[in-house]
Amino acid sequence: MADPIRVLIADDEALIRAGFRVLLEASPGLTVVGEAADGATAVRQTRALHPDVVLMDIRMPVMDGLEATRYVVDDARVLIVTTFGEDAHVFAALRAGASGFVLKDTPPEGLVAAIRVVAEGEALLTPRVTTRLVAEFVRRSASRPVTSAPAGLDELTEREREVLVQVAAGKSNAEIAEHFVVSLNTVKTHVSRLLFKLAARDRAQLVVLAYESGLVVPGS
Repeated sequence: MADPIRVLIADDEALIRAGFRVLLEASPGLTVVGEAADGATAVRQTRALHPDVVLMDIRMPVMDGLEATRYVVDDARVLIVTTFGEDAHVFAALRAGASGFVLKDTPPEGLVAAIRVVAEGEALLTPRVTTRLVAEFVRRSASRPVTSAPAGLDELTEREREVLVQVAAGKSNAEIAEHFVVSLNTVKTHVSRLLFKLAARDRAQLVVLAYESGLVVPGS
């Protein structure tokens, strides 16, 4: 039997932490290893308790969730809890290394599924919604100069670039396989090569790189 997924809950509202704990502890294969009421505590708890996933609120005292994410992404995957009104915060969280996000009104089963997906190494649980948020933030920031292409972009094959565009569009591996009429394993290989060549932590970073480099243009 596989070890349970270890989750740390970081939120400044005690009622929300308690609700998350009850939900997650009742879900097979998940266990809550700790709680944090602010970002600084979340960083300390992550380093001490070694969770697999940190469920991170954005707005917290002492240290907010964005800064805390930058400190913990090398030790655990971060799933940001956010709302539609925080588009720019979502983009900043992805740049900080978060593996994805869930909305605060996500149904309980959606939250559990999100944690499982992130723990398994995937990212962007709701890719189309995430892509919309990223695109909107980039559109509002159109006056900024395009970031220089990341190292490794020139080394991509034509098919790898095509797959990267599909990833940035929020497509799942299965959808990409159907689009190119190839096997799922072939797509997984392409994505793995993209992660390696672009030195990206996960699919979330691939999306950010695709937008910031200008490879993908909002609305295209």
